[in-house]
Amino acid sequence: MEAEYNISTVMHFVLLGFSDLPNLQGLLFGMFSIIYATILTGNSLIIIITRLDPALQKPMYFFLANFSSLEICYVSVTLPRILVNLRTQDRRISVLNCATQMSFFLILGTTESFLLAVMAYDRYVAICNPLHYSLVMNQKTCIQLAVGSWISGIPVQIGQTCQIFSLHFCNSNQINHFFCDIPPILKLACGDTFVHELSVYVVALLFAAVPFMLVLASYSKIICTILRLPTARGRTKAFSTCSSHLLVVLLFFGSAAITYSRSKSSHSAGTDKMLSLFYTIVTPMFNPMIYSLRNKDVIAALRKLLPKK
Repeated sequence: MEAEYNISTVMHFVLLGFSDLPNLQGLLFGMFSIIYATILTGNSLIIIITRLDPALQKPMYFFLANFSSLEICYVSVTLPRILVNLRTQDRRISVLNCATQMSFFLILGTTESFLLAVMAYDRYVAICNPLHYSLVMNQKTCIQLAVGSWISGIPVQIGQTCQIFSLHFCNSNQINHFFCDIPPILKLACGDTFVHELSVYVVALLFAAVPFMLVLASYSKIICTILRLPTARGRTKAFSTCSSHLLVVLLFFGSAAITYSRSKSSHSAGTDKMLSLFYTIVTPMFNPMIYSLRNKDVIAALRKLLPKK
């Protein structure tokens, strides 16, 4: 994997990925294959039961089905490429494919930010304004919120991807990562990348910090309302419907914020890989378990779906 230093001849990149662990390639391939199968199975089950079970025909589960669909798409942007690289040991990726992967990754990441904010708003209306819930969260509103979450980031993230790949790459063509992400790509760029880094911060502020603040505002109102409930049973039930979502929010926004809020000089390849693994692979794997194990309606629907002895 010899680096190409001439900026006029860089037609492909090399994803180093886990090449520093040559004796573990087979083990990593098996582990990531199991993880991918687990993510597809768990999230597909949630999509199926929310469509088939009459008890789950509510806005909360409509958004949960959207979230599970998103997780399947999100992880499919990176994991299949990792598996191919581990299996074939051919780590080359064309500039166009790299840009495409980054674009889809950023768009779906933006969708997740907005969808988590929408789900928090749904819980806010359900707990703080229960009498108006069916009126506020009607079918038309739910569809509009879901569609808006899916498409809002498309023009901006495509523009940001084009801006990044308009740079000249003269340092190397070796990406010390397992997929085409912004920090490792910027490290390869020659010249001053301050403007591009600034644009990354601005977009992150718009598409991550703002939704996160909306989530915090929703849950501040929710917690205040729950604490005013007269019975302990009512408080416990209200907390149980929100705790799983809040845990997912903290996992996603926490790891993503650390990755994209640092300057180029402070990025470490090892740290970036660990954080990226966390929010691109580990979190989507645990999300179905987090939502199902803490939700009695989902557990009941799963029991109906599974064959009885």
